[in-house]
Amino acid sequence: MKAMTLQSFGGPASFALRDVPTPVPHAGQVLVRVHATSINPLDYQIRRGDYSDLVPLPAITGHDVSGVVEAVGPGVTAFSPGDAVWYTPQIFDGPGSYAEYHVAAESIVGKKPASLSHLEAASLTLVGGTAWEALVVRAALRVGESILVHGGAGGVGHVAIQLAKAMGARVFTTVRAANFEFARRMGADVAIDYENEDYVDAILRETGGRGVDVVFDTIGGDTLSRSPDALAQLGRVVSIVDIAQPQNLVQAWGKNASYHFVFTRQNRGKLDELSALVDRGQLRPHVGAVYSLADIALAHARLETPNNGVQGKIAIAVVPLAD
Repeated sequence: MKAMTLQSFGGPASFALRDVPTPVPHAGQVLVRVHATSINPLDYQIRRGDYSDLVPLPAITGHDVSGVVEAVGPGVTAFSPGDAVWYTPQIFDGPGSYAEYHVAAESIVGKKPASLSHLEAASLTLVGGTAWEALVVRAALRVGESILVHGGAGGVGHVAIQLAKAMGARVFTTVRAANFEFARRMGADVAIDYENEDYVDAILRETGGRGVDVVFDTIGGDTLSRSPDALAQLGRVVSIVDIAQPQNLVQAWGKNASYHFVFTRQNRGKLDELSALVDRGQLRPHVGAVYSLADIALAHARLETPNNGVQGKIAIAVVPLAD
């Protein structure tokens, strides 16, 4: 099979298209013909060497799969060849999805929503699971509460807006002015132009000084230390960004705030919950750009470029013109 392999840690040119053996499913595993995958910040963080101790080279990376079951191993009961499936490969535990075939444990695989194309489904598995873990499991967002989603035009952000609205929350988001219409189309109640207005000032103005119940951080920087200024009492901050520099959280004490740090976990349950929202028309990923498997380096370079013009996700068609 063809696979895009990471030959060394570094820039996008570190990838090379290679012929590698097609994997064989063992007990409890399914072999999937990958139709589509997508690009996430985690992917370029791994490529540049942020997790070099966990990724032996050469490596096949990638963390989204939408495809069709090709074969099943002994003991598999939930899937049969021909089933359309989607999932996030187990991170740092074996090859990823930048390949024509992938083997996964039956327990992390879900039935692909019929209303999503493979490109759309592959654009939702990791970001959808991350948003679910952050908002539902960790923040425990409730009906009638308010949330600030940082980076609402991005891969995780645009899904988090839709999920928060489905949960009955009032949604604020920070985006560039050029993305206001997109953010509102995703369901944001208030879009804040972070380039021209301080988001804390905007939140306090829009909430009458109360602040929001939840801040969802997808951007890093000084978000952890500044979030208490925008929080209501007993507010929660959820971050998916690994921030190396120490930050002063003394302001959080006065708000009785709680902080949660999320590195998404794989399981079928989250996929089934996301599928239900998709089927009800409350959630749909936006594919902002599509590249081929051979052009993954270009896709990485674009995602890493600030203000790259991509709304939502960058998808990869592993099967040419994957639907």
